[in-house]
Amino acid sequence: MKTDASTPPPRACADCRLRQLPCFLPVTLDELGFIQSCRQTVQAVAAGRAIIAEHHVSPRLYTLYAGWAFRYKTLADGRRQILNFLLPGDFIGLQGEFTDDATHGVEALTDTQLCVFGHDRLWDIFSQQPRLGYNVTWLCAREEQLVDDNLVTVGRRAAAERIAMLLIHLWRRAERLGHVDAQGAVDFPLTQQHIADALGLSLVHTNKTLRKLERIGLHEIKAGRLRLLELKALERMADYHARPMRQVPLI
Repeated sequence: MKTDASTPPPRACADCRLRQLPCFLPVTLDELGFIQSCRQTVQAVAAGRAIIAEHHVSPRLYTLYAGWAFRYKTLADGRRQILNFLLPGDFIGLQGEFTDDATHGVEALTDTQLCVFGHDRLWDIFSQQPRLGYNVTWLCAREEQLVDDNLVTVGRRAAAERIAMLLIHLWRRAERLGHVDAQGAVDFPLTQQHIADALGLSLVHTNKTLRKLERIGLHEIKAGRLRLLELKALERMADYHARPMRQVPLI
Protein backbone atom coordinates (compact mmCIF):
# COMPACT_ATOMS: atom_id res chain seq x y z
CA MET A 1 0.00 0.00 0.00
CA LYS A 2 1.37 3.36 -1.01
CA THR A 3 0.46 6.77 0.41
CA ASP A 4 -0.31 9.44 -2.19
CA ALA A 5 1.79 12.61 -1.96
CA SER A 6 -1.08 14.59 -3.49
CA THR A 7 -3.48 13.60 -0.69
CA PRO A 8 -3.02 15.05 2.81
CA PRO A 9 -3.05 12.83 5.89
CA PRO A 10 -6.52 12.10 7.26
CA ARG A 11 -7.91 14.30 10.03
CA ALA A 12 -8.06 11.35 12.42
CA CYS A 13 -4.84 9.49 13.24
CA ALA A 14 -6.98 6.37 13.57
CA ASP A 15 -7.56 6.54 9.80
CA CYS A 16 -3.84 6.81 8.96
CA ARG A 17 -2.95 4.43 6.14
CA LEU A 18 0.59 4.05 7.46
CA ARG A 19 -0.74 2.57 10.70
CA GLN A 20 -2.30 -0.25 8.70
CA LEU A 21 1.15 -1.42 7.57
CA PRO A 22 2.67 -4.36 9.50
CA CYS A 23 6.10 -2.67 9.57
CA PHE A 24 4.91 -0.17 12.21
CA LEU A 25 4.35 -0.90 15.89
CA PRO A 26 0.72 -0.85 17.00
CA VAL A 27 -0.34 1.65 19.64
CA THR A 28 -3.11 1.58 22.22
CA LEU A 29 -6.24 3.69 21.80
CA ASP A 30 -5.01 5.94 24.63
CA GLU A 31 -1.64 6.43 22.89
CA LEU A 32 -3.33 7.09 19.58
CA GLY A 33 -5.54 9.73 21.17
CA PHE A 34 -2.49 11.36 22.71
CA ILE A 35 -0.67 11.46 19.36
CA GLN A 36 -3.79 13.04 17.85
CA SER A 37 -3.79 15.72 20.58
CA CYS A 38 -0.13 16.54 19.85
CA ARG A 39 -0.61 16.93 16.11
CA GLN A 40 -0.99 20.61 15.28
CA THR A 41 -1.74 20.47 11.58
CA VAL A 42 -0.71 18.87 8.29
CA GLN A 43 1.56 20.42 5.69
CA ALA A 44 2.40 19.86 2.04
CA VAL A 45 5.95 20.66 0.88
CA ALA A 46 6.74 20.57 -2.82
CA ALA A 47 9.78 18.81 -4.27
CA GLY A 48 12.94 20.87 -3.89
CA ARG A 49 11.57 23.04 -1.08
CA ALA A 50 12.85 23.12 2.51
CA ILE A 51 11.05 21.25 5.26
CA ILE A 52 13.66 22.48 7.76
CA ALA A 53 15.95 25.27 6.60
CA GLU A 54 19.62 24.74 7.32
CA HIS A 55 20.95 26.93 10.19
CA HIS A 56 17.44 27.88 11.31
CA VAL A 57 15.86 26.42 14.43
CA SER A 58 12.51 24.83 13.64
CA PRO A 59 9.77 24.98 16.30
CA ARG A 60 8.18 21.93 14.72
CA LEU A 61 8.61 18.19 14.50
CA TYR A 62 7.26 16.20 11.57
CA THR A 63 6.22 12.72 10.61
CA LEU A 64 6.63 12.15 6.88
CA TYR A 65 3.29 10.77 5.70
CA ALA A 66 3.95 10.57 1.95
CA GLY A 67 6.85 11.25 -0.40
CA TRP A 68 10.62 11.25 0.02
CA ALA A 69 12.96 13.77 1.67
CA PHE A 70 16.60 13.94 2.79
CA ARG A 71 18.72 15.43 5.56
CA TYR A 72 21.85 17.28 4.48
CA LYS A 73 24.65 19.65 5.46
CA THR A 74 26.47 22.08 3.19
CA LEU A 75 29.93 23.61 3.34
CA ALA A 76 30.66 27.29 2.78
CA ASP A 77 31.53 26.69 -0.87
CA GLY A 78 28.22 24.94 -1.54
CA ARG A 79 29.37 21.33 -1.43
CA ARG A 80 26.62 19.18 0.04
CA GLN A 81 26.64 15.95 2.04
CA ILE A 82 23.35 14.07 2.17
CA LEU A 83 23.19 12.44 5.59
CA ASN A 84 20.26 10.13 4.97
CA PHE A 85 17.08 9.71 2.97
CA LEU A 86 13.66 9.91 4.60
CA LEU A 87 10.67 7.76 3.67
CA PRO A 88 7.06 7.64 4.93
CA GLY A 89 6.86 7.07 8.67
CA ASP A 90 10.18 8.75 9.47
CA PHE A 91 10.23 11.29 12.31
CA ILE A 92 11.92 14.57 11.40
CA GLY A 93 13.45 17.39 13.42
CA LEU A 94 14.33 15.74 16.71
CA GLN A 95 18.01 16.72 16.50
CA GLY A 96 17.08 20.41 16.68
CA GLU A 97 15.67 19.93 20.18
CA PHE A 98 19.17 19.44 21.56
CA THR A 99 21.09 22.21 19.78
CA ASP A 100 20.95 26.00 19.65
CA ASP A 101 21.04 25.97 15.87
CA ALA A 102 19.79 23.64 13.18
CA THR A 103 22.94 21.73 12.26
CA HIS A 104 21.37 20.31 9.11
CA GLY A 105 18.60 21.00 6.65
CA VAL A 106 15.78 18.78 5.42
CA GLU A 107 14.62 19.08 1.81
CA ALA A 108 11.68 17.45 0.06
CA LEU A 109 13.02 15.12 -2.62
CA THR A 110 9.53 14.64 -4.06
CA ASP A 111 6.23 16.31 -3.27
CA THR A 112 5.55 15.45 0.36
CA GLN A 113 2.79 15.41 2.95
CA LEU A 114 3.67 15.80 6.63
CA CYS A 115 2.00 15.61 10.03
CA VAL A 116 3.18 18.55 12.15
CA PHE A 117 3.89 18.52 15.89
CA GLY A 118 5.13 21.27 18.20
CA HIS A 119 8.49 20.92 19.95
CA ASP A 120 6.74 22.00 23.16
CA ARG A 121 4.85 18.68 23.30
CA LEU A 122 8.01 16.58 23.31
CA TRP A 123 8.34 16.63 27.09
CA ASP A 124 4.65 15.72 27.43
CA ILE A 125 5.33 12.59 25.40
CA PHE A 126 8.01 11.47 27.87
CA SER A 127 6.14 12.51 31.02
CA GLN A 128 2.62 11.40 30.10
CA GLN A 129 3.21 8.49 27.73
CA PRO A 130 6.42 6.68 28.76
CA ARG A 131 6.08 3.98 26.11
CA LEU A 132 5.82 6.61 23.38
CA GLY A 133 8.79 8.37 24.99
CA TYR A 134 10.77 5.16 24.69
CA ASN A 135 9.73 4.97 21.03
CA VAL A 136 11.11 8.47 20.42
CA THR A 137 14.38 7.42 22.07
CA TRP A 138 14.46 4.29 19.89
CA LEU A 139 13.99 6.39 16.77
CA CYS A 140 16.86 8.63 17.83
CA ALA A 141 19.11 5.59 18.38
CA ARG A 142 18.09 4.18 14.99
CA GLU A 143 19.05 7.46 13.35
CA GLU A 144 22.48 7.18 14.99
CA GLN A 145 22.84 3.64 13.64
CA LEU A 146 22.03 4.83 10.11
CA VAL A 147 24.65 7.56 10.40
CA ASP A 148 27.19 4.97 11.62
CA ASP A 149 26.42 2.73 8.64
CA ASN A 150 26.77 5.66 6.26
CA LEU A 151 30.11 6.63 7.81
CA VAL A 152 31.49 3.13 7.22
CA THR A 153 30.21 3.21 3.64
CA VAL A 154 31.69 6.60 2.77
CA GLY A 155 34.91 6.01 4.70
CA ARG A 156 35.80 2.44 3.74
CA ARG A 157 33.80 1.11 0.80
CA ALA A 158 34.89 1.54 -2.82
CA ALA A 159 32.58 3.34 -5.27
CA ALA A 160 30.83 0.19 -6.55
CA GLU A 161 30.40 -1.07 -2.99
CA ARG A 162 28.95 2.25 -1.87
CA ILE A 163 26.38 2.34 -4.65
CA ALA A 164 25.44 -1.32 -4.15
CA MET A 165 24.91 -0.62 -0.43
CA LEU A 166 22.70 2.40 -1.11
CA LEU A 167 20.57 0.60 -3.69
CA ILE A 168 19.96 -2.37 -1.38
CA HIS A 169 19.24 -0.18 1.64
CA LEU A 170 16.69 2.04 -0.10
CA TRP A 171 15.06 -0.86 -1.96
CA ARG A 172 14.54 -2.75 1.30
CA ARG A 173 13.13 0.31 3.05
CA ALA A 174 10.66 0.90 0.20
CA GLU A 175 9.77 -2.80 0.10
CA ARG A 176 8.76 -2.89 3.76
CA LEU A 177 6.41 0.04 3.08
CA GLY A 178 4.66 -2.05 0.43
CA HIS A 179 6.00 -0.03 -2.51
CA VAL A 180 7.21 -2.99 -4.61
CA ASP A 181 5.27 -3.62 -7.81
CA ALA A 182 4.69 -6.92 -9.59
CA GLN A 183 8.02 -6.59 -11.42
CA GLY A 184 9.96 -6.11 -8.18
CA ALA A 185 10.54 -2.39 -8.77
CA VAL A 186 10.21 0.45 -6.26
CA ASP A 187 10.05 4.22 -6.63
CA PHE A 188 13.54 5.70 -6.93
CA PRO A 189 13.33 9.50 -7.24
CA LEU A 190 17.06 10.09 -6.68
CA THR A 191 19.14 11.76 -9.37
CA GLN A 192 22.77 10.83 -9.88
CA GLN A 193 23.65 14.07 -8.06
CA HIS A 194 21.73 12.90 -4.98
CA ILE A 195 23.62 9.61 -5.06
CA ALA A 196 26.96 11.40 -5.45
CA ASP A 197 26.18 13.76 -2.56
CA ALA A 198 25.14 10.87 -0.32
CA LEU A 199 28.20 8.73 -1.06
CA GLY A 200 30.99 11.31 -1.32
CA LEU A 201 31.61 10.61 -5.01
CA SER A 202 32.00 12.89 -8.00
CA LEU A 203 29.10 13.03 -10.42
CA VAL A 204 31.26 11.53 -13.19
CA HIS A 205 32.37 8.62 -10.99
CA THR A 206 28.79 8.01 -9.91
CA ASN A 207 27.59 7.90 -13.50
CA LYS A 208 30.34 5.49 -14.61
CA THR A 209 29.80 3.17 -11.64
CA LEU A 210 26.02 3.04 -12.04
CA ARG A 211 26.41 2.24 -15.75
CA LYS A 212 28.93 -0.49 -14.94
CA LEU A 213 26.63 -2.18 -12.39
CA GLU A 214 23.69 -1.94 -14.77
CA ARG A 215 25.74 -3.26 -17.70
CA ILE A 216 26.70 -6.43 -15.80
CA GLY A 217 23.04 -6.97 -14.91
CA LEU A 218 22.92 -6.21 -11.18
CA HIS A 219 20.23 -3.53 -11.20
CA GLU A 220 18.01 -1.46 -13.45
CA ILE A 221 16.84 2.14 -13.00
CA LYS A 222 14.18 3.15 -15.52
CA ALA A 223 11.52 5.88 -15.43
CA GLY A 224 12.18 6.62 -11.76
CA ARG A 225 11.88 2.96 -10.71
CA LEU A 226 14.60 0.68 -9.29
CA ARG A 227 14.82 -3.08 -9.72
CA LEU A 228 17.52 -5.22 -8.11
CA LEU A 229 18.19 -7.95 -10.66
CA GLU A 230 20.90 -9.83 -8.75
CA LEU A 231 20.33 -9.10 -5.08
CA LYS A 232 22.79 -11.71 -3.76
CA ALA A 233 25.55 -10.41 -6.00
CA LEU A 234 24.90 -6.84 -4.83
CA GLU A 235 24.96 -8.01 -1.21
CA ARG A 236 28.32 -9.73 -1.70
CA MET A 237 29.72 -6.66 -3.43
CA ALA A 238 28.61 -4.34 -0.62
CA ASP A 239 29.50 -6.77 2.20
CA TYR A 240 25.85 -6.31 3.16
CA HIS A 241 24.43 -8.55 5.88
CA ALA A 242 20.65 -8.54 5.89
CA ARG A 243 19.12 -8.11 9.33
CA PRO A 244 15.49 -8.92 10.07
CA MET A 245 13.52 -5.68 9.82
CA ARG A 246 11.68 -5.27 13.09
CA GLN A 247 8.55 -3.20 13.53
CA VAL A 248 9.34 0.47 14.08
CA PRO A 249 7.48 3.18 16.01
CA LEU A 250 5.23 5.64 14.21
CA ILE A 251 4.60 8.96 15.94
